[in-house]
Amino acid sequence: MLIVKVKICGITNYEDAATALDMGADLLGFNFYKKSPRYVPPEKAQQIINMLPGFVDIAGVFVNESMERINETKNLCQLDWVQLHGDESPEFCKQFLSHNVKVMKAIRVKDRNDVQSAEDYFTDAILLDAFDPEKYGGTGLTFDWNVVGHINKRVFLAGGINPDNAAEAAELGVYGIDVCSGIEAEPGKKDHNKVKKLFENIRHLRG
Repeated sequence: MLIVKVKICGITNYEDAATALDMGADLLGFNFYKKSPRYVPPEKAQQIINMLPGFVDIAGVFVNESMERINETKNLCQLDWVQLHGDESPEFCKQFLSHNVKVMKAIRVKDRNDVQSAEDYFTDAILLDAFDPEKYGGTGLTFDWNVVGHINKRVFLAGGINPDNAAEAAELGVYGIDVCSGIEAEPGKKDHNKVKKLFENIRHLRG
């Protein structure tokens, strides 16, 4: 059985990070997009990350950021993953092949054509998120998961995943689920009871 990975995104404080890890998170995401309500300065993220155990993978979320800025943050925070959540081209993503970091390209999905565009990207993983014309992720919106189909690479599913539908998302056979707004008390602050419920509801799918 494929054991689905769980990425908890939008971490802004140590307490939420520690709770997510205690419950079983595999990856933690820190948002470095300044227009996001979940933005965390790289220096603060570094402080939180330095307090965490080494077994967890750390992802940094960037939106249409320069390569120089991404590399600065990657090195400061010792990122395992660079998550490109903007309008980055396949050529831009390919530049990371020599950068000793895994790359996850987010694709905002309106229909099946958007899902098929995942094949254009030579990255370690693809993240499928709901399309919103005004926002880059963290919208709480879902999309029609029936269009996911088969993508010949690791797929993280995002967009409106919460404790009530997490098992349905995980059962699609994706590599991982990415959860953010669905377990928040408010943007940037997790509801620890929701975090606990999320992991309880998918425990049967994680071995």
